[in-house]
Amino acid sequence: MSGEKLSPEIISPVRRIGRREFDFERQVAIMAIVNRTPNSFHDQGRTFELDTAVAAATKAVDEGADWVDIGGFAFSAAQAQIGVAEEIDRVVPVIARVRAATDAVISVDTHRPDVAAAAVEAGADVINDTNGLREPGMAEVAAGTGACVVVTHSLGGPGRRVFRPSYADVVSEVADFLRERVSAALKAGIAPDRIVIDPGHDLNKNTFHSLELTRRLEEITAIGYPTLVALSNKDFIGETLDRPQGERKEGTIAANVVSILKGARILRVHDVAATVASVRMTEAVLGWRGPVAPSHNLA
Repeated sequence: MSGEKLSPEIISPVRRIGRREFDFERQVAIMAIVNRTPNSFHDQGRTFELDTAVAAATKAVDEGADWVDIGGFAFSAAQAQIGVAEEIDRVVPVIARVRAATDAVISVDTHRPDVAAAAVEAGADVINDTNGLREPGMAEVAAGTGACVVVTHSLGGPGRRVFRPSYADVVSEVADFLRERVSAALKAGIAPDRIVIDPGHDLNKNTFHSLELTRRLEEITAIGYPTLVALSNKDFIGETLDRPQGERKEGTIAANVVSILKGARILRVHDVAATVASVRMTEAVLGWRGPVAPSHNLA
C-alpha cells in the first residue's frame, strides 16, 4: 500500500491556498468551524462574541487545523434574516484578528458578494459559498479577488426553507449541479486551480440522501476538483446512531474516514484534535506519511 495513489485524479493537486501549500494526492486538510452566529446548529452561539470567536480559531490552529472557516450567517431557514452590513460586522473583525495571528488558511462562509469582497480584503483566502455561486455577481466578485472558492450543492441556499427535499438520484443530481456551477465559475474567470467542490451533506437533504452521498462519494470526487465534506455532527449522523448533538464525534470520525477513502481531501469539522489524530492515522495507513515517533528497537 505504501505510496499507492488512490483515485480521484485531481486537477492541480498541489496547490497554494493563502500562505500554505497542500498536496491533495497525499494529504487531507482539516478545516475548523468558527461560527459568529447566535444560532449555529452545533455550538448554539458559543462563539458569537468576538473575543470568543478569535480564541476558538487560534485554539483550532494550535490543535492542528490547517484552515479556519468563519461564518456570520447560518444555513438554516429557522433564523432571523440579517443584512449585508451586519454579516460583514460579524465576520470581518474575526478574519482580521485571526489573519494577524496565524498563517493558516482562512475562509469566509458566505453567499453574498459584498460580504465575500470585504472578507477577502480583511485577509480571507477562500470564499466558501453554500449557495453554489448563484447569487448575482458572486462568481464575478470571486474571480476579481483571486480567492479560492468552495462551490457547494444546495437546493435553496442559506436561509431558504425547502420542504421535503426529493431527488430521483441524489448523487447524480448533486454531481450535475456541481459540474454546472463549476462551468459557471470558469466562465466568470475563476481559475481551475482555485476551485473546490462540496456535495453539501444535509443541506436540503435528508438522512438517506446524505448516507447515499457518502456511500457513493467517489462519483463526486471523480469530477476532478478537490472535494470538501462537511459532515461534522450533522443530523444524518445523529439520526443514524440515535445520538444527540453532543454525542456524534465517533460517528463523524467514521464518516470522515470513509470519505477520505472515497477521495475527499478537505474535512470541515468542529472537533479538531480528534480529527487530526484520525486523519494522520488514515494518511499513515495509506502510505502517505510515516510514523511520527517510530521505534528503532527491533528486538
